[in-house]
Amino acid sequence: MVLIVDDKSENIFSLKTILELHSFPTDTALSGEEALKKILKNSYALIILDVQMPGMDGFEVAEAISGYSKGRDIPIIFLSAANTDKKFITKGYTSGGIDYITKPIDPDILLLKVKTFYRLYEQNRELNRIQADLRSEIEFRKKVEDELQEAMKNKDEFISIASHELKTPLTTIKAYVQLLDRSIAGPGSNKMFVERALVQVNKLDSLIMDLLDISRIESGKLKFNKKVFNFEGMLSNAAETIRQTYPDYRIIRKGQASIGVFGDEMRLEQVIINYLTNAVKYSPDNKEVYIETSIGPDNNLIVLIRDFGIGISKDQQSDIFSKFYRVEESANQFQGLGIGLYICAEIIRRHDGQYGVESEPGKGSTFYFSIPLNNYPNL
Repeated sequence: MVLIVDDKSENIFSLKTILELHSFPTDTALSGEEALKKILKNSYALIILDVQMPGMDGFEVAEAISGYSKGRDIPIIFLSAANTDKKFITKGYTSGGIDYITKPIDPDILLLKVKTFYRLYEQNRELNRIQADLRSEIEFRKKVEDELQEAMKNKDEFISIASHELKTPLTTIKAYVQLLDRSIAGPGSNKMFVERALVQVNKLDSLIMDLLDISRIESGKLKFNKKVFNFEGMLSNAAETIRQTYPDYRIIRKGQASIGVFGDEMRLEQVIINYLTNAVKYSPDNKEVYIETSIGPDNNLIVLIRDFGIGISKDQQSDIFSKFYRVEESANQFQGLGIGLYICAEIIRRHDGQYGVESEPGKGSTFYFSIPLNNYPNL
């Protein structure tokens, strides 16, 4: 709703008529004092405010509105017939206005401005709603994490229920955020906030998928779709995904992998991406990550992911692939539940492969796995 504030009823009538002809709901106030009372009671998308009014003038009204928590974000368009000097226009902006229109008013120009600010209001309102939903989901995720720590005898059943319950509302939130992202054209703060929200939604979606995988592993329902595929193509796609997600990092390839592999392409790509994500995550000061591939003497494909990050002490390396295990020194510095490598280990085991890590604190880590090739031909 648009609030029109003017001490002359004829001016209000003309503005109200123009806006309502174009389907904009309106409310009116004949003084600054009346406007302030209405702002405390109602919600407005835009305020059209006359400058010359007895009692409180438009500038004083705008300054008062800026002191209201409920009204400080409402856009204000000033209207003035007399105060058209630069100093008055400047005062209008410093008082909290976002535009200053001089009379006589061009209806087309006014409508264009109203449409623009009204659209921004609706987008901001939708964004605020989505952000509130996201905050609720994040708070629920924290509650899930706390309960996991408190209920380690019952965690497997809890994870299965919680992850399934979270997936449905998260899918809806993700769809709304994507829709909002497409509706905002061009760069700007609104676009930036939506993109940041989408990043967090994707992180939460990845976490829930990991939780679902754990429940499937525990129940013996983790499915695999094995077939012959080109390992090189999958590896290149995984590396490119990480490059786009972390553009500051260099993903350096060594060796070739143009060979047919019998296995679940999506699950093995999941292992590669998890290894690479961890390499980036735990290497905040070194921006290079190496992928090395080779064929072992037993006709097995060997894949190594090497970083130059914080490293892992020898006594903790044997537990790094355990469920919910996190290296103590990094637990407070880096986010995570310690489930990604556990899932990777299960995927490699289901491919009759081997996995492990070699690391030294302060010098980085090399995570590796190998899977048998079964003499499949090159592709």
